[in-house]
Amino acid sequence: MAALLAVASCDASAQEPTPLDEVVVTAPKPDEPPPKSTRIGEPELAARRASASDSARLLQDVPGVTLNGAGGISSLPAIHGLADDRLRIQVDGMDVTSACPNHMNSPLSYISPTQVQRVTVFAGLTPVSAGGNSIGGTIQVESAAPEFASSADELLVRGHLGGFLRSNGNGIGYDVATSIAGTGSSVSYSESTARSDDYFAGDEFKAPGLAAPLRGWLDGDEVGSSAYDGTTNRNVGLALRHEGHLLRLDLGRQNVGFEGFPNQRMDMTSNENRLANLRYAGQFDWGTLDLRVFDQDTRHAMDMGDDRFFYGFGMPMDSESTNRGAHSKASLELSDRHTLGVGGEYLTYRLDDWWSPVGSSGSMCCEKFWNVRDGEQSRLGVYAEWQADWSPQWLSLVGARVDRVASDAGDVQGYNDVMAMWSADAAAFNARDHRRADTHVDVAVLLRYVPSQTLTFEGGYARKTRSPNLYERYAWSTSAMAALMNNFVGDGNGYIGRVDLEPETAHSVSASGELHDAEQAAWSLRATLYATKVNDYIDAIRCDFGQCSAANATATDAFVLLQYANQSALLYGADLSGHWLVTRSDRLGSFTLRGTLGWVRGENRDTDDDLYNIMPLHGKLALVHELGGFRTAVEFGAVESKTRTSSVRNEMQTGHYSLLDLRSSYAFEHARVDVSIENVFDRFYSLPLGGAYLGQGLSMSSFTIPWGTPVPGAGRSINVALSVDF
Repeated sequence: MAALLAVASCDASAQEPTPLDEVVVTAPKPDEPPPKSTRIGEPELAARRASASDSARLLQDVPGVTLNGAGGISSLPAIHGLADDRLRIQVDGMDVTSACPNHMNSPLSYISPTQVQRVTVFAGLTPVSAGGNSIGGTIQVESAAPEFASSADELLVRGHLGGFLRSNGNGIGYDVATSIAGTGSSVSYSESTARSDDYFAGDEFKAPGLAAPLRGWLDGDEVGSSAYDGTTNRNVGLALRHEGHLLRLDLGRQNVGFEGFPNQRMDMTSNENRLANLRYAGQFDWGTLDLRVFDQDTRHAMDMGDDRFFYGFGMPMDSESTNRGAHSKASLELSDRHTLGVGGEYLTYRLDDWWSPVGSSGSMCCEKFWNVRDGEQSRLGVYAEWQADWSPQWLSLVGARVDRVASDAGDVQGYNDVMAMWSADAAAFNARDHRRADTHVDVAVLLRYVPSQTLTFEGGYARKTRSPNLYERYAWSTSAMAALMNNFVGDGNGYIGRVDLEPETAHSVSASGELHDAEQAAWSLRATLYATKVNDYIDAIRCDFGQCSAANATATDAFVLLQYANQSALLYGADLSGHWLVTRSDRLGSFTLRGTLGWVRGENRDTDDDLYNIMPLHGKLALVHELGGFRTAVEFGAVESKTRTSSVRNEMQTGHYSLLDLRSSYAFEHARVDVSIENVFDRFYSLPLGGAYLGQGLSMSSFTIPWGTPVPGAGRSINVALSVDF
């Protein structure tokens, strides 16, 4: 016993605590998304990349986001019914811009889905630091951050190979990437390509036959002008790191050989885009500093693809743009709870849009048609934003910004000065002063309240402003042929600009409540209500002047000519999303239900008309099974009939439908295989936001293609993708 007590005494002595020096651990704040935002990363993106060549499709499950149809790689995202230039879309921090009267080269078409590593969506309410010249929200898409070796004697070498096959349209593509890095420097290269033939709907929606006289055969279920080919994205990245400082240069080049547009009257026959993006990010004792300059140069061409009528000569339409910008942002840590962000932006955009003459006589001879000549829009903005973590329960983000937007364009001319169809409109436009300057004053107040571990509330108010784009102000011809070429909504109508358009001003309110388990892993249910009133909303009225006919003002079942006009609009709706971990075991893995539901209404308050391209009630329910590296999902989606349509545009109604998709993947340590079947039962449906079908025939006039056929969605497709990382 004595021996035991002696041993115990020795052990007790040995366990006497030894005082240690104080150790201070510092680390940046967790990268928590701001209030009213949704962030998507891996593995959600990985599952979607396997069946998407269009980066916008990566967003299709984000609550509040829908996609307006365009080309195979160029869908236009919409947030709560507001799309295109009403959103601020940033690719690696750059405000990339379309340079086309049909917005064929949309911002997200400039980054391949295989490059996308993270997406942040501000649906409706946007902090002023992420806003500017937009009213509908912000989408930020980011490629992979540079990697560095962890020790001086290590050389970090990464590689990636990937490819895919899709049965509907015979889609095929590949992507490769490699990087070499030390502790302070990194060099990377990536390349991707994709192509597809026309896709097929689930059933016939037109008579089979020649696409146009002397053109190839199209089956009744083949969607003309939906193919794309020669799409290549190449990027080179250089990065230097020293302690808390990072300097990064990315150079990108994209070439698109051809992209058809089933809801437009022409196709994109070439698009060459070059990007240069230089960024500095630094951490200091007082906070962080982020500086960026970028340059985008685009050369774009449209003409008739193989599914359209060939007039015996080309119908070339070209545009060239330069888009340059500089951003600065500083975040000052005022205290443990208060952060002040200040920043400034300068953006300048130059655009020339011309159509070369064709033939030696006739209405399209013998000079360049200048659709927009010496167009420019510049924006200078400054902002300040204060984030306060008042307590573990309360967070506020309050900001204000001022932007000055200046727009201008030079004098124009038609194909000749002899024919009144060109000269009269050109003379009227040239007699006007084209320069306009708008001042935007935006504010945003966002709040987050977390009363318990299972309940979160978010809400706020935002006032945001957007100036008209160059085509909305400066498209000048009332000739049907010319007006029909100016259309970035895909409804088949022609559009005429208005120099005197005022900026849109939106007042948005939104509130969200989310119930979830304490760990936010087993279940959640989130509901959002929102409303946006837009003063001077840029809608359209029927053209009743110039070359527009009297019948144009009253037609109800035909394509028409419209002029942009300021009116008042109200959009409101609700989003619902959630998940529920049904069961989980070591042997069977986990089964989780995920669902979303979206409903939005859009009304023109001046005319009582419905707004164009508003998604009807829609929802998706998915059962996801995960076991080890396996992930399998059964997805059921349903969309209500679209009966509330824009009368002024003669928008077409679409029927209700439901689709079943199956997806499965297996992730090895250094490889991944994805297999999916989309639209399993090969159901036929029309896309509610797909626009009018114009993909074949004589598309240059408003009456040679029958009105009344919406663009159909894709039939069944079996998709396989494989990637290897090393």
